[in-house]
Amino acid sequence: MVKAILAAAVFVIRIASCSVSGFITVSRQHFSRHALHAQMQPGQPTELPDSLDDAAIRAAESSAIFADQVGALGRARVDFDTTVGDETYTLLKSSTEFMQKFVSALCYALMPGLQEEKQKEMMTVASAKAELKALEDESEPNEEREEELISIISRGGRATDEKWKGPVARVYFPDEGSAALARRDWLGTDAKVPNCVQFSACGGVQSLTNVSNDMIVFFFCPRAAESDSVEEILERSEAEASKLRLIVFVNPNLVDMGVTGFGMAGRMLRERLIDRLTSTYYLRTLSWG
Repeated sequence: MVKAILAAAVFVIRIASCSVSGFITVSRQHFSRHALHAQMQPGQPTELPDSLDDAAIRAAESSAIFADQVGALGRARVDFDTTVGDETYTLLKSSTEFMQKFVSALCYALMPGLQEEKQKEMMTVASAKAELKALEDESEPNEEREEELISIISRGGRATDEKWKGPVARVYFPDEGSAALARRDWLGTDAKVPNCVQFSACGGVQSLTNVSNDMIVFFFCPRAAESDSVEEILERSEAEASKLRLIVFVNPNLVDMGVTGFGMAGRMLRERLIDRLTSTYYLRTLSWG
């Protein structure tokens, strides 16, 4: 039995013993990159996504629309949590795959020249596959060239020595350890995100990070313990990054009783930071049935 509840622009669907809610809060009549979701109305519920990829695309579409509407220095919030209270993994760990897909989709939507770069990589892969098939049909194999072509295909056509020269999408992790793992796993041989993405941590010495070329800034699962650092990074990015279009908080948890409390400190943090965020996508499974 499916029961729909429409209240305060939240779309809740009950399925069996859990509930799922999702909504998009901004709109644009024509989003040419993804025609399937072209008709989105502000504050209105949308259908539930068909898959994790679909959810990431919807979140990216909505965030890109919001960036177009505000022009520059927009602050958005995306909440995606389907764990239903399962604490086997941390929220950062359980939402990593969504984050990879969301970052990629939003970068392709907003970064100038990135779509062309992707098309070039796809053509390189297609050409490598065609050449590899031709080599396999030859009577005298060229193992060295075959290995080179297989390497090109496994990298998705991305050149190993080619660096991105355009604007940067920066992802801030709660700590340096998580950022280091992302540098290894997200940008390895089997890259999960475009090469315009760079990684930093909320802790550490922020003055060492050059943010002047940042166009999109993500805060991935920032916690209450990093709230001071997050505010410092925000101020610095908005002051120094001349190309900055959008700042996105993904699954933020910036108010905690044990750290900020719910008194004056927590209230001031909400007024300075949290209340200024515009929710562009929300999908969360609820434990009540």
